Amino acid sequence: MRFCVCIKQVPDISTAVQTGRMVLNAYDASAVEEALVLKEAHGGSVDLLLIGPETARETIRKALAMGADSATHVVRDDAGDLDSNAISEILAEHLNGHAYDVVATGKQSQDTDSGLAGSMLAERLGMAYTSNAVSLAIEGDALVVTRQGDSGQEVLVLATPCLVTCSNDMNNPRIPSLKGIMAAKRKAVNQVQSEAGQRMTTVEGLEPVPSREPGQTFEAEPQELATLLVDKLVNEARVDL
Repeated sequence: MRFCVCIKQVPDISTAVQTGRMVLNAYDASAVEEALVLKEAHGGSVDLLLIGPETARETIRKALAMGADSATHVVRDDAGDLDSNAISEILAEHLNGHAYDVVATGKQSQDTDSGLAGSMLAERLGMAYTSNAVSLAIEGDALVVTRQGDSGQEVLVLATPCLVTCSNDMNNPRIPSLKGIMAAKRKAVNQVQSEAGQRMTTVEGLEPVPSREPGQTFEAEPQELATLLVDKLVNEARVDL
């Protein structure tokens, strides 16, 4: 099968101090890993697609070093300002000119956590789609997807071509070997331009999450505690009992 994995460069949120270091989105790394596992078992190819500035080339090389075959870099200096609608439009512009069996993305990006681009892209491409995959398998010409639902896991069989968004609970992405890193330097990275991408939303500002007030502890007899609790719920928390 031919896989295209859409990846994104995001700020490194694993460090306590904001260093400005950019890394491969963790959810996308799991999508790359799963595509590579299926390629190794069944044959095929894994291509990468990224929208980002020139500096995102380092992130592309890391994913290539994991074992992907080639990559397309849609060079956009304004990538950080694009919303899900714009991202899906740019990705669809490229993918409509190519034939892939499976398009895979992370279920969300660790910078905005919106989780919308995958479903929007599937709609634009007219592909069968499922989200939050925790396992992928190939049966004949179909993709078998195990996804995490609200009350348990669901197993779906998608006819190809299809699109799937991947959870970071799916696997542990491999660390590129020295051989893989050296090989990545020789792999093709096709740079293209795009004027597509209509933003429907804008970010007006960012603020830290406000701290919560500390909880209160009360000591009294059970009957007194019950009365006190009901009073606070009704008169302070405004809970409709």
